[in-house]
Amino acid sequence: MKPTTGTAAAAAVDRRWLLPLAIGSALSLLLLVLLTTFPLPFPFPSSAASRPPNPTLFVEHKLAPSPPSTASPPRFAYLISGSAGDAAALRRVLLALYHPRNLYILHLDAEAPDSDRANLAADLADHPVIAAAANVHVIQRANLVTYRGPTMVANTLHAAAAFLYTNQHSHLEWDWFINLSASDYPLLTQDDLIHVFSKLPRGLNFIDHTSNIGWKEYQRAKPVIIDPGLYMKKKADVFWIPQRRSVPTAFKLFTGSAWMALSKPFVEYCIWGWDNLPRTVLMYYANFISSPEGYFHTVVCNAEEFKNTTVNHDLHYISWDNPPKQHPHYLTIEDLDRMVASDAPFARKFHADDPVLDKIDAEILLRGPDMLTPGGWCGGTRENGSDPCSVIGNTTHLQPGRGAVRLQRLMTSLLSEEKFHPRQCK
Repeated sequence: MKPTTGTAAAAAVDRRWLLPLAIGSALSLLLLVLLTTFPLPFPFPSSAASRPPNPTLFVEHKLAPSPPSTASPPRFAYLISGSAGDAAALRRVLLALYHPRNLYILHLDAEAPDSDRANLAADLADHPVIAAAANVHVIQRANLVTYRGPTMVANTLHAAAAFLYTNQHSHLEWDWFINLSASDYPLLTQDDLIHVFSKLPRGLNFIDHTSNIGWKEYQRAKPVIIDPGLYMKKKADVFWIPQRRSVPTAFKLFTGSAWMALSKPFVEYCIWGWDNLPRTVLMYYANFISSPEGYFHTVVCNAEEFKNTTVNHDLHYISWDNPPKQHPHYLTIEDLDRMVASDAPFARKFHADDPVLDKIDAEILLRGPDMLTPGGWCGGTRENGSDPCSVIGNTTHLQPGRGAVRLQRLMTSLLSEEKFHPRQCK
C-alpha cells in the first residue's frame, strides 16, 4: 500500500503545477504575440547589436550648428588683416566695405607697432557713423602672423570665435564670415552684395577647393615645418624638419584659395568641433606649409554635414602666373576691365593707394575720398554739400546698382546644374 500512496501523492503534486504552468504558457504566448505585432518602446540588451545606436545617448547628436538665419537682408562678418605699415590701407578697405548692418574686425599683426593699432582704433572711434553703429573692433592683443605657416589660420579662427562671442552676448546676428587683407578691395557696394546674397541659402560656403593636390603632396603635405610665429615674439620664416611624413589616411586632403566666405553654421563647427575633426585637422596643419590654403578646405570636405554646401569659388579676381607662384600679380589700371568682367565682388592684390583704387572708388563704388561707400542706409541730405552718409537711416533699405547685376550673373553660373554639384568636394 505504501507505493500506491506515494504514487498518488506524486500525482497530486504534479497536478498542483499544472495551473501555474498553464498561466505561464498563456502569458508567454501573449508576450510573443505582442512582440511580433507592436514595436518595443526600448531595445532589449540581446537586440542591441542588431539595432542602430540611439542618437540621444551620444553627445555629438546633442550639439549642432545654429540653423542658418532667415532674416533678410543678411549680415556679413568681415576680418580685414594687415601687418606693419598697413594701417592706412586697412582703414581705406574698411571705408570702402562699410555698412552699418555688418560686423568688422581689423587686425594689424604683432609686427606692427602698438601705436598703429591705438591710432587706428582712436580714429575709428571719432568717426560719427562708425562710432554710432559700434560695429567695428580693432584687435588690441595682436597675433604674430606668418602667411606660410599655421598662424594665419589661428588668426582667422580667433576672429571667427570673437564674432561668435559677440553674437552670443550682444545678439548681433550675422550670416557669412569673409576674410580679407589690406591688399584686397571691393568691386561692388555692400548694397549690391547684400541684395544678391539675400536670395541665396544661408548655409552656402564659398571656398575654392580641389583634392587634386598634385605637386603640393610632395612639396607641402609630406614636409614637416615649424612656424616660429607660434612661440616667438619676432616674425621669422618657417623652418623645415629633415624627416618627411606620409599623406593622411584618416581624412582626405584638399587645397585651394586662402580667401573665402564661410557660413555661420560651418564657422560654429570649426570653433566647437563637436566631433573633433576640426581640431584633428588643425593639429595636422600646424606643420603644413601654406596651411591657409588647405585647412578650411579639408575640414569642410571631410564633414558629412557640410561637404555638399560648398560653392567652388573664392569670390575674388586674382591674376596668377601659369603655373601659379607663391604670390599673385599686383593689379593696376590696366587690369580694371578684366576685374569688372570677372563679376567677382573682390579683387587682390593692390599696392596701397594705387591709382586703380581711386578709379574703383569713383566709377564703381561712387565713393568720395576718405568717405564711406554710399547705400540705401544713408539717411542724411546733400544740402550745402553735406555727406548723406554722415547719418544712419534705414539699414534694411538697399539701393543695388550695376555691381548687383554682375554678381547675380556670377551666382547664376556658380549655382547652375553644370557647376554647383559637379564641382563640390570630390
